[in-house]
Amino acid sequence: MSDLSDEVLGLKALKRAGWARVGIKNPESVAAHSWGVCWLVVAYAPADIDTDRALKIAVVHDLIEVRVGDITPHDGISRDDKHARESEAAQLMMADRPDLLDLWEEYEANESNEAQFVHDCDKLDMALQALRYAREQGVDTSEFIASARLKITHPGLLAVLNAAQPSR
Repeated sequence: MSDLSDEVLGLKALKRAGWARVGIKNPESVAAHSWGVCWLVVAYAPADIDTDRALKIAVVHDLIEVRVGDITPHDGISRDDKHARESEAAQLMMADRPDLLDLWEEYEANESNEAQFVHDCDKLDMALQALRYAREQGVDTSEFIASARLKITHPGLLAVLNAAQPSR
């Protein structure tokens, strides 16, 4: 097994920080979240999205968190500092895999249709998981749903969120 593969398997144990902050018991891992994003790409990618490319982007979008952690807006780290930490981690982790680094950088730039779709799937996964935690644990996760609603731009994915939260 390559060193990179061994390292990124650590994402299975890295808990999503935002859920822990609001008191979720047994929060999902970063790897579980990434799987959710991949599932949404497969389930909802429209014809104008290169699904294979979008899936590759979804797989690599959070790999660097194994080194920098799951940094949230509540951690007191500026956007510029977060970006610098993540960019450095990506450069070091993927030095021998420029194909993966290109995909991660494409996600970060958010300029391609596929990167934009994966960003929206990332937010939709968060919102759907928030709804699930609210239902199962009775925890107020409305801040996550509201944040996702503001950031999702793809009408099909927004429709999925609206269908999942019909009382809105």
